[in-house]
Amino acid sequence: MKKALITGITGQDGSYLAELLLAKGYEVHGMVRRSSEEKFERIGHLREKITLHQGDLLDQFSLVALIEKIEPDEIYNLAAQSFVPTSWSQPVLTGEFTALGVTKMLEAVRHTNPKIKFYQASSSEMFGRVLEVPQKESTPFYPRSPYGVAKAYGHFITVNYRESFKLFAVSGILFNHESPRRGLEFITRKVTHHAALIKLGLKTKMGVGNLDAKRDWGFAGDYVDAMWRMLQTDSPDDYVVATNETHTVRELIEIAFGRVGLDWQKHVEIDPAFVRPAEVDLLIGDYDKAKKHLGWEPTVRFKQLIELMVDADMKRVEQRLANGEQF
Repeated sequence: MKKALITGITGQDGSYLAELLLAKGYEVHGMVRRSSEEKFERIGHLREKITLHQGDLLDQFSLVALIEKIEPDEIYNLAAQSFVPTSWSQPVLTGEFTALGVTKMLEAVRHTNPKIKFYQASSSEMFGRVLEVPQKESTPFYPRSPYGVAKAYGHFITVNYRESFKLFAVSGILFNHESPRRGLEFITRKVTHHAALIKLGLKTKMGVGNLDAKRDWGFAGDYVDAMWRMLQTDSPDDYVVATNETHTVRELIEIAFGRVGLDWQKHVEIDPAFVRPAEVDLLIGDYDKAKKHLGWEPTVRFKQLIELMVDADMKRVEQRLANGEQF
């Protein structure tokens, strides 16, 4: 039985990855921070099947101790300060977790057991002001946020350790990926949640930023499968994981509100507070390399994904109403 350690296991990707690995017969371990306020609802249904350990990406010794204790075959480093707007208000913290935290984990692997296979969660935000359309593995990075800059560091330090110390270390350059488990602070879930609230008469308006921003949105459940496939190859490499489709925030809103029979233009307002200091205008990924070398393709497309999320939010809000909860 293979053992896997997932940092960021309480997040969207961590929960889907834990499910996938359990289905494949893995012994699954997750790292959680001692001071974390993160709730465990995403992995609540898995608590009896996984083992959680306290640790911190900023604490080198806790990482070494954890690896020595678990003796994992694979490590999936998904933990990060991952909300882009927060990276503007907390740029140093973002750099410590999202950039230097990767180095500390790689150092722990190198000194504890260099045979461990390591996955680093890179991001399409590294492309930022894109220099090529669509973006692929060879496209230069031009990050437009502290988060994107930190992810670029994490990406290149992973490449550096692979080339310098011969670690089996890969980076998945994942484009936006969503699900009903996405946090409410992210635009996709904000939109689907508000569509449900407005449909059920609990809200009347929703504020958004740039309606014309374009993203390549896929399903998180598909993307964790790509992560696993990367660590099953004979040689480590980096892969773009995307859908090769781009959609605007306006399209996202149209589909979500249309799903519940609402005219979005009656309920959506532009709020300058949600406009980023430096916007990423267009992201669209070419996943051809992942298709050829990993046999991976997305199975859930944009409209299906957004409708899936709206349906889940309608059920959640209706259940909360039935339970007498306040909004």
